[in-house]
Amino acid sequence: MQLKERKYYKWVVVALLSVVALLNYLDRQMLSTMQPAMKLDIEALKTATNFGRLMAIFLWVYGLMSPFSGIIADRLNRKWLITGSLFIWSLVTLLMGLATGFTELYILRAIMGISEALYIPAALSLIADYHSSKTRSLAVGIHMIGLYAGQFFGGFGGTVAARFSWQATFHWFGVAGMGYAMILILFLREHRAKQTNNEPAGEKKNPFSGLRVLLKNPAFWVLLFYFAVPSLPGWAIKNWLPTLFSNYLKIDMSIAGPKAIATLAVSSFLGVIIGGMLSDKWVQHNLKGRVYTSAMGIFLTIPALFLLAYGTSAYYLMAAAFCFGFGFGMFDANNMPILCQFVAPRYRATGYGVMNMMGVFSGAIITDILGKSADAGNLKGDFAVLAVIVLAILILQLAVLNPKTADYKNEG
Repeated sequence: MQLKERKYYKWVVVALLSVVALLNYLDRQMLSTMQPAMKLDIEALKTATNFGRLMAIFLWVYGLMSPFSGIIADRLNRKWLITGSLFIWSLVTLLMGLATGFTELYILRAIMGISEALYIPAALSLIADYHSSKTRSLAVGIHMIGLYAGQFFGGFGGTVAARFSWQATFHWFGVAGMGYAMILILFLREHRAKQTNNEPAGEKKNPFSGLRVLLKNPAFWVLLFYFAVPSLPGWAIKNWLPTLFSNYLKIDMSIAGPKAIATLAVSSFLGVIIGGMLSDKWVQHNLKGRVYTSAMGIFLTIPALFLLAYGTSAYYLMAAAFCFGFGFGMFDANNMPILCQFVAPRYRATGYGVMNMMGVFSGAIITDILGKSADAGNLKGDFAVLAVIVLAILILQLAVLNPKTADYKNEG
């Protein structure tokens, strides 16, 4: 590929993968809004317990699979891994529209967890390889917009199902994803970043050698917890913000849900763009620029959590939601770019896979805790506690993470 074409094509890759990211979140998210339509045909879904099991199996399988998906992405051609995972989860989406019982849905949801887990580490490491430190955060941020869009549009799955049918909804989006996989075959290309030395002897034979290298890196442990801890309030906000909007604004959940999601989506969009551009420029003058940009984003989530805990008006709630979304967007845009400052290219998908597992498991744990807390009437107090926990990990990150280069190439 010629230099001029490659300079242009790196943004084509981001555009192509942003659509995949949208489908990734859309296909997993729309089930959560279609329970009313589905339970009319599938008796087992009339109970919240069974529906919760259906949602939980995806999270646990997705989380457990994430480190392995990273290892696979560091070793195989990522174009085919991304294309294959998209085709499989889209086929699963289509098949869910044919399901007639809970067991079928449960198995399909587990398969979706496996196939979707293969995507994120491969996609982000591919984007990181195409983009240098001058554009990496912005590129990752634009890709994250696809995830936010998928989450937003997935929230309207119930609306589409009510207008047509839940079976048709699954069929349409399944076919759309399978068709888009064909487009990726034609236009997506693999690209491995050049490294400063050859692959260590014996590494090809040991698929877990990269994981061993990562776990010996103190900075990776800090990144691991720095990624996981903000995921606690991240999942808490996504799961409970519609409820808070409904209670504060005195409006029906059917209106509160889209309003809450839209507020987060718009603010997150601004956060990833501004945070990405700021980080890319700052790191050219200060190697800790990405760390500082991410820290600024996480710092914004702290007052947002306190406002959610102690705010007394709709104004405070809206301000908290916007502040949290903006800050979390800045954080999201810089996770992989910061990882690139401490981890060699051949281990980055593995590293992000482990980080993703920690984030998902944090989400599963906090969802259970806050569910019990809401029943006990302590939900607001828990948001305040989360703010203190986030502040502690933020201080640790600023004190410990001191990158030596804008783009780490040698695993040493």
